[in-house]
Amino acid sequence: MKGARSIWSGAISFGLVNIPVKLQSAVQDDNIDFDMLSKDDMAPIRYARIDSKTGEEVAYKDIVKGFQYAKGKYVVVTDEDFEKARPDIAKSIDILQFVKEEEVDPIYYEKPYFIVPAKGSEKSYKLLLKALDETKTVGVAEFMLRNRAHICILKNHEGVLLLNQLRYHEEVRDLPDVKTGTERITPKEIQLATKLINQLTETFNPAAYKDTYIAELKKVIKAKAAGKNIHIAEPRKIPAEVRDLMEILKESLSKGKKRA
Repeated sequence: MKGARSIWSGAISFGLVNIPVKLQSAVQDDNIDFDMLSKDDMAPIRYARIDSKTGEEVAYKDIVKGFQYAKGKYVVVTDEDFEKARPDIAKSIDILQFVKEEEVDPIYYEKPYFIVPAKGSEKSYKLLLKALDETKTVGVAEFMLRNRAHICILKNHEGVLLLNQLRYHEEVRDLPDVKTGTERITPKEIQLATKLINQLTETFNPAAYKDTYIAELKKVIKAKAAGKNIHIAEPRKIPAEVRDLMEILKESLSKGKKRA
């Protein structure tokens, strides 16, 4: 993402080392924007910010954040107040410890960001990248973004420092109680399932996977705008009855060979 806009600036700190950096989003959305319309006259819907006392619309610049500390009583909270809660991380990505990356369960990953060096900090930035490679570790850090404190890991991603924002442990729900039944899995079934997995195993190439849904949806919208009939393919039917597992595995292996 060349020319990406920086959304945060500050410094990475560990020990007495401070590396001035900027944060950029590592991902981008490819969605279709829809306007909300009135069903009766197809006029666009306008959402207004209405003062509940005066009934007048309020401009964005005149809206503030407020916390209700008693019924009907509020205290205004500013950006400076958010920073006062954790001044140590208001402008710093503070590395607390270094760990092996495999120790971080993927369920905690939330959103990736690129970290780029600010002018004059290129050498210390490069040093951190090389030190992470030498120790085969990632840094666990705290930082503040959009008025909220986050934890994250820092890692070397192909010569660029990647910040992966993590979920806090209390945000992850307990494992669901999954009932797997009492039926015995036979060695033959395991053998066939393993063979099928091996038959479908390839080197992962993320570029091979495309979001075709948006492209197909655009075709539907274009055809509808032109007044054309839209042919809708039948969705895949899910069998009502549960078939014999051995039979399904053998059939899957057969189809896999033909596709290959």
